[in-house]
Amino acid sequence: MKKGTSASSGIGIGKAVIVEEAELVIKRENVSDVEAELGRFKGALEQSVKDTEVLAADLATRVGEKEAEILQGHIMLLSDPMLTGEIENSIKNDGINSEFAIETVCNMYADMFASMGDELMQQRATDMRDIKTRMQKLLLGVRSVDIASLPAGSVIVAKDLTPSMTAGINPANVTGIVTELGGRTSHSAILARALEIPAVVAVENLMEQVKDGDDLVLDGSTGEVMVNPDAAVRAEYETKRDVFLKEKKELEQYIGKPSVTRDGVQVEIVANIGKPEDAEKVLQYDGEGVGLFRTEFLFMDRTSMPTEEEQFEAYKKVAIAMNGKPVIIRTLDIGGDKEIPYMGLEKDENPFLGYRAIRFCLDRKEDIYKPQLRALLRASAFGNIRIMVPLVTCIEEYREARGLVEELKAELDEAGIAYKKDIQVGIMVETAAASLIADIFAREVDFFSIGTNDLTQYTMSVDRGNKKVSYLYSTFNPAVLRSIRHIIACGREAGIMVVMCGEAASDPMMIPLLLAFGLNEFSMSASAILRARKMVTEYSVQELQAVADKAMSFATTAEVEQYMKEFVESGTV
Repeated sequence: MKKGTSASSGIGIGKAVIVEEAELVIKRENVSDVEAELGRFKGALEQSVKDTEVLAADLATRVGEKEAEILQGHIMLLSDPMLTGEIENSIKNDGINSEFAIETVCNMYADMFASMGDELMQQRATDMRDIKTRMQKLLLGVRSVDIASLPAGSVIVAKDLTPSMTAGINPANVTGIVTELGGRTSHSAILARALEIPAVVAVENLMEQVKDGDDLVLDGSTGEVMVNPDAAVRAEYETKRDVFLKEKKELEQYIGKPSVTRDGVQVEIVANIGKPEDAEKVLQYDGEGVGLFRTEFLFMDRTSMPTEEEQFEAYKKVAIAMNGKPVIIRTLDIGGDKEIPYMGLEKDENPFLGYRAIRFCLDRKEDIYKPQLRALLRASAFGNIRIMVPLVTCIEEYREARGLVEELKAELDEAGIAYKKDIQVGIMVETAAASLIADIFAREVDFFSIGTNDLTQYTMSVDRGNKKVSYLYSTFNPAVLRSIRHIIACGREAGIMVVMCGEAASDPMMIPLLLAFGLNEFSMSASAILRARKMVTEYSVQELQAVADKAMSFATTAEVEQYMKEFVESGTV
């Protein structure tokens, strides 16, 4: 048995198909006709954009808009005038061939991203190398592996899979994916989960130990891979696969059921989305609303600012689709790990502690923040929209944002434009500062939304993308748990709703604690909703108080995690 990293849950059984791309040999060559060479490059660039658009559109249709964003990000890179300008300058100034100019410039950017020590930036490095290779293949006339037409029962075995290769997979024929490189947060792993294909990544020396046609069994939940297993092992995993698929099917019985605990406590289970089209998936999984609409994606997939009208149409679309169910829309949250080139943000020495989110928006009221708030207010006439302000650290920031909302309401009244008069304006509690004065905020805001990803990062002083300190990054750390419990308690005392929209909201080991703390609303990926609802219906909040008290008595993260793991598996305190 070989061990790797779990990337996409499920059991995969089938024949190994080795996927190896031809190794490109890129040599520097001098060119005499620079204009003709520039024409070659532009042709390859245009074709790459067209090919990626086709792939993205296909992925959006088969899987969803959110997953297609990964390839839309490739289109953004290919359309970046800074990148293409540097390649063109290299061809002109150095008189060299397009293939070598692309190699040099793209590698420079990829190395820069990879050196940042941030997982998100390292994904950009992978994306950059992907678009580099695809342009070079077009120039060299090298055909890519036709991954879409693999035979039924195939388990893909590769050194690594690029996002563009993964996007082309036909899930009807591919029963699993195993790679030697990659990580759980890589774009390929994200796409494997979206395609619901079991996947294991980071299996050491994989390519040396597996041949075409080998029988493979993989467990995407544990990261285990077996090569040519005997009949007994294969039968064992066939049973596991059947159980996994049966449990997945059984979750469908929770569609249409209320999210109510055994002792009658009702909560809401809602979804996080990034695009208007994602609302379809929320309804498919019977979400009770949208707990987080990340509006930055409306700004990121383009080369210029979206107009107020474009934003209004996007927000209106979600409001209508959700048909009266609550839709919490977060105002623009850029900076930190989210860059938008056309906004001209200066590079911060420490971007996570710098000029981002509400700080940026309040500084750019006229051209960015007011148009967004006005679009949100106008769209609220079509549904139950709520506005959420991110990264608030002091009450003055909230008051200023709230003041702008009131100012815009008066303008809309004067113009006779409809909007939801009692629209709620809340905050995302994701900093230690906001947590410590949650009682002060609770007296003025309409709701809290706890962002556990950043709350954990800021509470623990840990960059969540830095592997060297990742051992400190856990929502189960006693300091983070105390912060979460305090925020919820302040919200309940003031009589306002408290939502959680971070990763922890769907964590099976965290759900019992959140129920005991009194969380009102759990927001998560749409695909996690039914499993979370099943868990909620099996618990009694009254009985969970003892579990929470015991968990909060531990001094270390490891003790809390071990205790919650044992409780979830056994169901006893």
